[in-house]
Amino acid sequence: MNPWVESQPVVDRRLTRAQIASWRERGFALVHDLLPEELLRAAHDAAADHYPAAGTEAATRFTNFGSAQKFVFPSPESACNEITLHPDLLQAIADLLDVTPGGLRLTQSDLWPKYGREPGSNAYDNADQRIHCDFPNHTLTHPPPWEQPEAVELIIYLSDFAEAEGGTAVVPREGPDDPAYRWPITHTPGVGDLRYVNDKAHAEAYLAEQAPETASFRAENLYPRERVAHYRFGSVLLYRHDTWHRGTPLKQGTRRLVYNMTFKKADSEWINVLHPGWAWSMYHPTQYMEKVVARASVEQRAVLGFPLPGSPYWSAATIAAVNARYGALGFDPQPYIDALPT
Repeated sequence: MNPWVESQPVVDRRLTRAQIASWRERGFALVHDLLPEELLRAAHDAAADHYPAAGTEAATRFTNFGSAQKFVFPSPESACNEITLHPDLLQAIADLLDVTPGGLRLTQSDLWPKYGREPGSNAYDNADQRIHCDFPNHTLTHPPPWEQPEAVELIIYLSDFAEAEGGTAVVPREGPDDPAYRWPITHTPGVGDLRYVNDKAHAEAYLAEQAPETASFRAENLYPRERVAHYRFGSVLLYRHDTWHRGTPLKQGTRRLVYNMTFKKADSEWINVLHPGWAWSMYHPTQYMEKVVARASVEQRAVLGFPLPGSPYWSAATIAAVNARYGALGFDPQPYIDALPT
């Protein structure tokens, strides 16, 4: 049995110094009490009603990631949007990256299930993942040196470990000379000429044949050191694009719901948004995205790419035009007016 990573409480809805240090130095932190439980329960209930129940025939066919846009931000479920832009969550991410919340940009937000079943049905199966880092499908480049993180990934668990298991396994970084974290990161499927393989057994068999040095590196430095997140409902696993981790199997016949999000520094243009642009949702007849923009705080809007007060975009004319678009929905132009040059 792998040793556990235990969830630690935040203090007054702020990360502690120890939790920030753990993320910056070891690559992750598992925390709880960061977000209001009533919001998390509302998101859970919406997802539980939408996704197939565990043990059903429909559940056996659900093997991929994502919600097919149902819970991608912005979602018709208002609780999901409130969670994604919650001030306490944004402050936590900002504390990790040492920026203000307005210096963040959202690049991923989706809520999806994972089901307990026999792993290894094919090379792309996610029941028992190979150990990996997430940067290849988030950025066009490579993560910068460890001391210069540019993004935070997170998993919000909307289930309990005791019911479903399937905790995310992470490899703690143990200092700058840790052999598991030698840089650059190349010993993983999907990088260079190594093809993408997701299932652990398939991936390690492929690497043993095609890249034996990589297979040995992983067998010696990664899998023996992984620790599994012993999550509870509402726990948040904060990690990095360069953190070794993987999804582990759930109990047979169970379902686990999680929220996956990513935030980057505003100037890291090479880190991509994983979803269709937020403005695409403004074609929806209920105009829920327009309402999100109109009623958000200045910093919440900035996280979506809306220009901050003082941006060169703003003038008396553009403020009037944006207010004409959103004013009827509650938009307050005053912060942008106040920041105009005199």
